[in-house]
Amino acid sequence: MIGLGTYAYFWQLSDRMPQPLTLGQALEQTAAHGVGMFQICDYPRILTFSPGELHDLRRRADDLGLRLELGTRGTGTDHLTTFLRLAGVLGAGVVRTMLNPVGDESTLGESERRLRRVLPDYDRAGVTLALETYERVPVRDLVRLVETVGSDRLGICLDPGNGVAALDLPRDTVDLCAPYVADVHVKDFAFTRSEGWVGFQYTGAPLGTGLLDYAHMARAVGPRRRGIAQIVEHWLPWQGDPAATAAEEQRWTEVALEYLRDYQKEHGNE
Repeated sequence: MIGLGTYAYFWQLSDRMPQPLTLGQALEQTAAHGVGMFQICDYPRILTFSPGELHDLRRRADDLGLRLELGTRGTGTDHLTTFLRLAGVLGAGVVRTMLNPVGDESTLGESERRLRRVLPDYDRAGVTLALETYERVPVRDLVRLVETVGSDRLGICLDPGNGVAALDLPRDTVDLCAPYVADVHVKDFAFTRSEGWVGFQYTGAPLGTGLLDYAHMARAVGPRRRGIAQIVEHWLPWQGDPAATAAEEQRWTEVALEYLRDYQKEHGNE
């Protein structure tokens, strides 16, 4: 299933806009794009919503025909328990999180112990916890952790571009993670020379124009995980002013959705 998430509306939801989108408005725009999923990811304000506001958000999503997912960071047991409660209220089947290799979560062993404590509750609730690939945890370590825990309710949120900063190549990340993927973040990325040709910048690109080998990812993941969500995200640099940035963010979303739909028409669930 194709979906959008808060990272597709990163700038439009931010305080850099004169009138930032509300979460409800983002849901409405998502439904208008004709997709069926929205991931509320790294959106701290969700923790301040009252029970009534959460129920209203769930009702709005239902009315728009949208399924919801959640996303946060860290493996603290109380924190993940809070997000499991939120998932229950919002009807979210996936909670994405990221390991935090600093402070009291500095070892994979500690993360493993914390995950083992909360996963029975996730299992009973029918909610999957998806650990995202990113540069602060080598992808082989992340895969090994998922294999060691061995729970059907623990998988990987695959984002091939994140690990490049740690020299985890996107294609290798896809191949290693494919058997365990529970969620996919779809965003393209590219290197450009910095001004003066000293170094590079690594930023987003409209889907299909950068270095993401989407066809390879679809082939690797698709046959085993046809029911997982493909959440469109962007790494869009600020475009100089709010209006131009919002317009470009919207354009990238339209390009991404057209790309994914064209691919599905041509290849189906290959």
